[in-house]
Amino acid sequence: MNASFTYGSHEPAPSRHRVSLEVAIQKAIRRGYVVGREVLVGKIPGIVVGYNIAGFGHFVGMTYPVVVRTALGVDKCNPDELELI
Repeated sequence: MNASFTYGSHEPAPSRHRVSLEVAIQKAIRRGYVVGREVLVGKIPGIVVGYNIAGFGHFVGMTYPVVVRTALGVDKCNPDELELI
């Protein structure tokens, strides 16, 4: 099974969802939110640890493409919620 870009019960995501997800991740990367980059989530410091490829659920990758680790835990974030340090 291809571990990336799954939708529902292990079925490939419809291509429009996959493309939107890829676009959201690429936009975040172009804005500087690359793995290893230090950021602020509000006033809480964190580090980008990956990208959210979820195609369903409350925190889908199209809206929350950046995964950040802080002292409070790991969070899926919209780039507009973040600030580069």
